[in-house]
Amino acid sequence: MKINFNRIVSTLGIATLMAVSAAAVHAQDIKKGLTIAFLPKQINNPYNVITGGGVDEAVKALGGTSKMVGPSDAGASSQVSYINTLITQKQNAIIVSANDPNALLPYLKKAAAAGTKIVAVDSDVGEEGRAMFINQANSEGIGRAQVQLMSKLIGGKGEFAILSATPNATNQNTWIKWMEDELKKPEYKDMKLVKVAYGNDDDQKSFVETQGLLQAYPNLKGIISPTTVGISSAARYLSTSPMKGKVMITGLGTPNQMREFIKNGTVVAFQLWNPADLGYLAAYAAGQLASGNITGKQGETFTAGKLGKYTIGEKGEVILGAPTTFDKDNIDKFNY
Repeated sequence: MKINFNRIVSTLGIATLMAVSAAAVHAQDIKKGLTIAFLPKQINNPYNVITGGGVDEAVKALGGTSKMVGPSDAGASSQVSYINTLITQKQNAIIVSANDPNALLPYLKKAAAAGTKIVAVDSDVGEEGRAMFINQANSEGIGRAQVQLMSKLIGGKGEFAILSATPNATNQNTWIKWMEDELKKPEYKDMKLVKVAYGNDDDQKSFVETQGLLQAYPNLKGIISPTTVGISSAARYLSTSPMKGKVMITGLGTPNQMREFIKNGTVVAFQLWNPADLGYLAAYAAGQLASGNITGKQGETFTAGKLGKYTIGEKGEVILGAPTTFDKDNIDKFNY
């Protein structure tokens, strides 16, 4: 009997390709009924609420259930009790935006040891406390872009201040570091950072801090507030101040909260990404981790529904994308 080895090899090749293809499809299957919790910095922060909406949308698409729990204040240890509760509830995954990079580590490690997958979003924790970090955009790019925008707004000259969230906020501090590095360039020789103030992501405290900055620095030309609570509070104060139009407010805010300040001339331009997309991406990452499709190692890829395919970078970081600059010409095109 004559044996057709070419046919056998060809058949085996096709079978192998089919097996690999099937494995690839299976590798992206999501377990049904996953429970995924979102623990924001503050439960009542508008930015966090929008992010939570994105988490909920994605988890529903994955066939799971989600919940958003968290403190009303942004204290370093205020999230600890919620992590302990989520451990008891045996959540499949926890998505956390940390108020402090180190305070939560022992509790997140405990959750991971119990089988819960940990994904940090927006504000990272120590690398050993999570499997992945979903970042809004490249931190260096955000920090440098804030200084570049401020320079345009004040003509490259004058004093300015930063109104941050909390002193321990990982994302804020990283952005500020890059702002300070950008300021070392010769084109900013006529700009001076006079103060980094902290509003603790509290509306009233941020309002008061803005007032204090304007009183302490009568020659102030601008304020960068890389926090959605801070920028809206600063704009609210400035909108009724004699310094309206003289002191430039910019930073990171949502179009809906900043629309009135753009239209009444208090704010010329500010930046942000879509917080809902950030939460959506974090939830898909959590679902993929909890399903055993990825581990968080550099080079792994996963799909995130409508957002498409992402590759995990160094130290488990995934970047959503570049921020958008909003002004009077485009702000009405966005609704979040």
